[in-house]
Amino acid sequence: MGYSGDIGGIEYELGAKTLERWLIKPEKKMNVSLGIPREPANDERRVALSPAGVKILVENGVRVVVENGAGLASNFPDEEYAEAGGQLTDSPQDLYGNANVIVKVSPPRLEEMPLFKPGQMLISALHLGSVSNSMIKMFLEKNVTAIGFEFIETRDGELPIVRTLSEIAGSLAIQTAAKYLETGYGGSGILLGGIAGVPPAHITIIGAGTVGMFAAQDALGLGAQVTVIDKEINRLRRFEAFFNRHIVTAIANDHYISELARISDVMIGALSPKQKLINPIVSEEVVRTMRPGSVIIDVSIDQGACFATSRHTTHTNPTFVKHGVTHYCVPNVPSAVARTASFALTNTLLPFLMKLTAHETITDILWNSHSLRKGAYTFKGYVTQKPLAEITSLPYREIDMLLATG
Repeated sequence: MGYSGDIGGIEYELGAKTLERWLIKPEKKMNVSLGIPREPANDERRVALSPAGVKILVENGVRVVVENGAGLASNFPDEEYAEAGGQLTDSPQDLYGNANVIVKVSPPRLEEMPLFKPGQMLISALHLGSVSNSMIKMFLEKNVTAIGFEFIETRDGELPIVRTLSEIAGSLAIQTAAKYLETGYGGSGILLGGIAGVPPAHITIIGAGTVGMFAAQDALGLGAQVTVIDKEINRLRRFEAFFNRHIVTAIANDHYISELARISDVMIGALSPKQKLINPIVSEEVVRTMRPGSVIIDVSIDQGACFATSRHTTHTNPTFVKHGVTHYCVPNVPSAVARTASFALTNTLLPFLMKLTAHETITDILWNSHSLRKGAYTFKGYVTQKPLAEITSLPYREIDMLLATG
């Protein structure tokens, strides 16, 4: 009896160990070579990853190639990237030629498009409001898997990279508004928070999202009067609760927009519908009724525009005046504080970049990562985001269908 039990024990032990070896066989991993190019646009001062982020990736087996000068505008010298384990190159051709994943901040420009090679992955912003048909066509022809910051979404519906950059944009909107209200910048000469005996400026924020929340927070902190308008009553209720009723809220209809435009010193466009191109909510006729020297900050410009009078501006030439109103319509607002924005971008991007090392192919990565799968806007020669397909009239397929069919 004891003999039989021993044999059974041996058989069980051998069987379990054999099964264990079979089930836990080592997985093949993709050898990730990640390229961080220098942003060619003069107004883009951010870099996708700080030296600290590069160090973490290198320690986890990722080869990181950094173009010389990529971090200089964010005050990250080349030496810091070299010390972090990054390999420096002064040739964009060499960087793109030796990387299977490109991570950058702004969408590729015309001069960067020939540098992409077939089968690469790109992770960057897209900016639906200024999307280039030629860029998307190039991605489809070269089978580039492109992932947009604004599409990366967690399972709870959060857009983590958009949120991080929106927090910065909201705070900067108030900082910028305060500057352009000054007399020397052609403003009405009003101190945002006022002083004893002199009323503060009145600020209207259009959009009760992350940009709106941080803009309202900073404006209240400076002592301004703040009104927030939005089409969704539940979002306004959350704002009232969060700010303990220290702000005024109103539904975003034509009546309230017209009334508020006449009394506002600053109007901030902070609409950010998920993954959509927005249409102006404030007409040119309404802008005409604003006070001379008042200020419009259109943070929504990278997804369309919140004001009918808005047009793209740059950090070099950030404003224009129309109907006596100063317009600030810079798409990449966080670039004004490039170092802070680059640190914030690194913190948010790193968890997603680490997922690249866990699987053998790009298809496997997208199949196993909900967030990166949601972020893809081109894959296997198709556009995989419906709003983008509608803008470009290029062939669209749901990414889940493409993955399911291999």
